[in-house]
Amino acid sequence: MPDDIHFYQPALGHGLPHDPFNAIVGPRPIGWISSQDREGRLNLAPYSFFNAFNYIPPIIGFSSVGRKDSLNNIEQTGEFAWNLATRPLAEQMNQSCAAVPAEVNEFELAGLTPVASKVISVPRVAESPVSFECKVTQIIQLQRADKELVPSWLILGEVVAVHIAKWLLKDGIYDTAAAEPILRGGGPADYFQLGPEALFRMHRPGAVK
Repeated sequence: MPDDIHFYQPALGHGLPHDPFNAIVGPRPIGWISSQDREGRLNLAPYSFFNAFNYIPPIIGFSSVGRKDSLNNIEQTGEFAWNLATRPLAEQMNQSCAAVPAEVNEFELAGLTPVASKVISVPRVAESPVSFECKVTQIIQLQRADKELVPSWLILGEVVAVHIAKWLLKDGIYDTAAAEPILRGGGPADYFQLGPEALFRMHRPGAVK
């Protein structure tokens, strides 16, 4: 390999002060997931392995690295809500990722307000300007190339209801930058804030402009 390329095989270690994988695949949207167990105990937690996977029907998903309360709750109820993490809510989002017992309500821990959803029973974050109500479509335990199972689960959900603050709709078009979404980078503490200065446009070849 050329001297100016750092090469490694993940199974043998990266040889760096911090695993670069999360930084390379980033910045990533944050899956700020609210859920509840069958007894109605609430949970709110951010997941950095999150994204959208389909248009019609709209399907989003996140990965739980390890068996966590969100996964347990969603297995019990088949429902969850996604809440947009924004710059004004960054500190509360960070508080909600504290490692606390299942009976601790992260809404209360982070000083956030649960508000009733319209279609599902799980509440969403009232302070978040955008929320998706979701019903589970699949829960898939991940596996290695050799088919050995790993302790991580991909949770996919169909978006059955959407809440958008009207101030984010400019002439009926959602203004991504105005929401000030935050995204997870790499390292132990790196996040990015999206703003209008990051915007540029490219039309697909052959697309109507």
